Amino acid sequence: MFPTRVTLVDVGPRDGLQNEKQPVATEHKVELVKRLQAAGLREIEVTSYVSPKWVPQMADNAQVMAAIPRPAGVRHSVLVPNMVGLQAALAGGAATRPDEIVVFGAASQAFSQRNINCSIEESIERFAPVVAAAREAGLKVRSAISCALGCPYQGEVTPDEVEHVVKLMKAIGVQHCGIADTIGVGTPRRVQAVLERALKHFPLAEVSGHFHDTYGMALANIYASLEVGLQVFDASVAGLGGCPYAKGATGNVATEDIVFMLDGLGLETGIDLQQLVAAGGFISDVLGRPPVSRAGKALLIKQGKVFA
Repeated sequence: MFPTRVTLVDVGPRDGLQNEKQPVATEHKVELVKRLQAAGLREIEVTSYVSPKWVPQMADNAQVMAAIPRPAGVRHSVLVPNMVGLQAALAGGAATRPDEIVVFGAASQAFSQRNINCSIEESIERFAPVVAAAREAGLKVRSAISCALGCPYQGEVTPDEVEHVVKLMKAIGVQHCGIADTIGVGTPRRVQAVLERALKHFPLAEVSGHFHDTYGMALANIYASLEVGLQVFDASVAGLGGCPYAKGATGNVATEDIVFMLDGLGLETGIDLQQLVAAGGFISDVLGRPPVSRAGKALLIKQGKVFA
């Protein structure tokens, strides 16, 4: 059931950079998005409209959205936590308007309480008017279901618990279901079991995988997802990111590593690996550290790059 083509959603500019201790300059964020576009990425999660009190790294969201190029065929998404965030995302009109918004909910009650101070059900109720307003405005709505394979507070999360949230998201009008292994504890068979639950409620093209590489399982889990036909995955250039609410969680699987594997499998992505590696090298230099991506780092060294 392997797909012939895979779509990668690079979440590095948002999910990656929001975890940096110091905010990255607006110009560098914009340059990263430009480089990802040039490498062939057609789905990019650019920023989030969250209170700068809680996420100061994304305080320049409107400036970034206004400055990025908007080439035809590229969809730019933003994360919004509530109606205030959606209104802010739409406030600048066409100059800052996203193509898609992302809403999030946890599959773990414990994580939901620790992260956003409410139950899963309450979080979905809060998102219902946001989803309705976004769709009325012509935006696509994508959901991210965090801790779908395990929770730092609750421990094991069952497929039944994940399916419960999947159904709630579907009921409020969400159009795409992202299954996220927030702390990277998933393994291939468990991933497939959870994906099968999501696929009962959303079509194959509207289910995606979001895997962290904390325990080195991300690529194995992506391969297992490909086996059930999944064709959309989140990824983060240079392996940027983590989770501020999950101690020890590392970044999302590196976009370069996925592309290297998919190229080896003969699956189409439309992404130029060399340009992607250069984009990862650029943002890693800005941050003053080597890329987490194994493929990215190896190819940069092969090109003569020296890491301390």
